[in-house]
Amino acid sequence: MATTVTSADGDGGEAERPGRAEGRGRAAGGRSVRTAGDRARPAARRTRYRCRQTAVAYLFLAPSLAFFAVFLLLPLLFAVLLSLSRWAGFDLADIRPAGVDNFAALFARGSSFLTPVLTNTLLYALGTVALALTGAVLVAHCITHLRFQGFWRTLYFLPIVTTVVAVGNVWKYMYEPGGLVNGVLNALGLRSVAFLQDPATALPSVVVVQAWASLGSAILILTAGLKAIPHVYYEAAELDGAGPFTVFTRITLPLLRPSLLFVCVTQFITGLQSFALIIVMTGEGGPGDATNVAALEMYQRAFTYGDWGSASAAALVLFVLILVITLAQLWLFRRKGADG
Repeated sequence: MATTVTSADGDGGEAERPGRAEGRGRAAGGRSVRTAGDRARPAARRTRYRCRQTAVAYLFLAPSLAFFAVFLLLPLLFAVLLSLSRWAGFDLADIRPAGVDNFAALFARGSSFLTPVLTNTLLYALGTVALALTGAVLVAHCITHLRFQGFWRTLYFLPIVTTVVAVGNVWKYMYEPGGLVNGVLNALGLRSVAFLQDPATALPSVVVVQAWASLGSAILILTAGLKAIPHVYYEAAELDGAGPFTVFTRITLPLLRPSLLFVCVTQFITGLQSFALIIVMTGEGGPGDATNVAALEMYQRAFTYGDWGSASAAALVLFVLILVITLAQLWLFRRKGADG
């Protein structure tokens, strides 16, 4: 029979025995300790599971990281070392420190690196991007309104799978005084043009070939971007009575901005790094230095003159130039996107 104790103030309340209260406290305490332990163990298991996942991920990434380190990171560090040294090649024991003398020589008064080499490089890249991007946008827009779109995309993509040597030699013969291009000009009553022999026309002639050769990849990317635009926007514009030019400038181009950014960045990098096409079509950047660009200048300094320090310094300057221009393009497109 349970016993109750009435409180001294006579309010009729009941007080539990001290033994029973302490037993309940110990039971409650035991349950709270077990709950904390149960919570700690799953957290530890999750931590170990994440560590195992991370280790497995790095294990699968190890071949790619090793390739990156051997073929990208180490050559970059070696180029930085050579840019601050003098070296004629072959024997690593002949490397001598030179400080910033190689960079100072590149930008010294009378140096040919700034003018015409870097100037030609920028003009070459700008011309290639302007022609390839404009042509790719127009051709991709026309292809989306034609039947057999896969056939047309394949047809324009063929120059990409053709070797640069083949493309350069074919166009080189087409530019000859008795070639196809001058034959068309003569048929129209115009005089022949020494495309690759005249310093005024040599660089634009190679720019046209580079733009033509890179047209296929740009068209492929832009046609995919055009297909990703929802058709409902065009239907709304048609209901509003918008014309084709308004639809193209107000709907197509703004919604095509991500694809345009990718094409612009990749084409600009390709133009700044161009080397093979120029050496195939003009030999050593001729006539004179009319088509001499940064990549060709680096090649000549290293392999022709044996000045690996100066060539490495030029390579780092070109690397910084490409990085700055790429970041500027990304910033410009993002700003336009935010403003839009």
